[in-house]
Amino acid sequence: MTPIRRKTFLAMAASLAVAGHAAAQDDAEWQKIVEAAKKEGKLTLYTATIGSPWHKAVFQAFEKTYGIHVEPLEARASEIRERVRVEQAAGRFVGDIHHNGSTTTGLMLRDGNFQPHGSIPNLKNIEATYKADDIRVPAEVISYCLLINRSQVKPADEPKSWKDLLDPRWKGKILSDDFRALGGGAVFFMVTYDAFGKEFHEKLAAQKPVFSRDIANSERRTARGEFPLYLPFSLQDYNQIKSLPVKPIVPAEGRPYILFQLSMLKNAPHPNAARLFMNFYLEHEQQLVFANAGYNPVVTGVVEKVVDDLRPLLAAKAMGTTSPEKQDAMLELAKQIYS
Repeated sequence: MTPIRRKTFLAMAASLAVAGHAAAQDDAEWQKIVEAAKKEGKLTLYTATIGSPWHKAVFQAFEKTYGIHVEPLEARASEIRERVRVEQAAGRFVGDIHHNGSTTTGLMLRDGNFQPHGSIPNLKNIEATYKADDIRVPAEVISYCLLINRSQVKPADEPKSWKDLLDPRWKGKILSDDFRALGGGAVFFMVTYDAFGKEFHEKLAAQKPVFSRDIANSERRTARGEFPLYLPFSLQDYNQIKSLPVKPIVPAEGRPYILFQLSMLKNAPHPNAARLFMNFYLEHEQQLVFANAGYNPVVTGVVEKVVDDLRPLLAAKAMGTTSPEKQDAMLELAKQIYS
C-alpha cells in the first residue's frame, strides 16, 4: 500500500470509528428514554380523530410492545383546543400528547400550549413534503380527491383536472362539502383558490354546487346516483364504500390534504412515554396500518407496500394544504363567492 493510500485508508477508518461511536452513544441515550418511559407507565393523548379503529390498533400495539398504557381522549379539534386552554390556565397539566390537524396545532402553538419534544430517531424517515420541527411531528395525512358515480360518468368524461369541474355538463350536478365551514370543503376551497385564483371559484359557483355537511350521506347519495360527482372525497373513507358503484379520482394537479401532527403538551406529566410514542408512531409497521386505511403515510418506503387499489391514489402528488393564518379570511371569502 502506498503512503497516500495508507493515509486515506486510516482517515476513512477513523471516520467510521467516530460515526460508530456516535451511533452507539445515540442508542444508549435512546435506551435511557425507553426505560424512563416504562417507569412512567402511561400517557394521556388528546386526539381529534374520533372512533378510528386504526388509531386504536396502533395504541394497542404500543401498549403490547412497551407495557405503557395509552389513555386517549377523543373530541372535535375546537373542543380539544378549549380543553387544553382551560386546563393550562388553571395550572392543571393532564395531557401528554396533542394529535390534531396542522391548522389547529398551529393556532395552539401560537397560544403557547406545547413544549419541545426532544430528539426522536425516526424523524430521519419523514418525507420531505411533511416537515417536522422541534414541536410538531407529522403523524398521518387525510387526502382529498373527487368521487364519481361509475354508472353516470363514462370513462371518457371523467374529470382529469380540477378545472374540468367547470365543464357545463356538470352544472347542477356537483355535490360538495360546504366550502364556507371548517372541514374538507374549506380545505378544497383554500388549496384550489391558491392554485387557480378567484376566477376559478366564481365559475365553480356558477355551476350551482349543492352543499351538504353530512359527509357519509353525501358519499352514499353519489353511489345511489343522485349526483354524478362529489367533492372533496376523503380517501380514508374509500374502504367503507369501495363495493359501491363509485370511483375516486385524483386530478392531475394533485390532492389537497390535511396533515395531522403530534405535539407534546406543555408540562406533560409523562414526557418520556410521549416521546417514545411519537417515535413508535413513525415506524413503518404503524404507518402501513394508516396507509392501508386510506391515510397518506408521512415516512418514506410505505406507499410502495400499500394494497393495490389504494397505492396509486396515495402515490399521487400532494397539491397543498391550509394555513392557520389565512383560515378566517378564506372562510369569509368563500361565503362571499358562494352566497
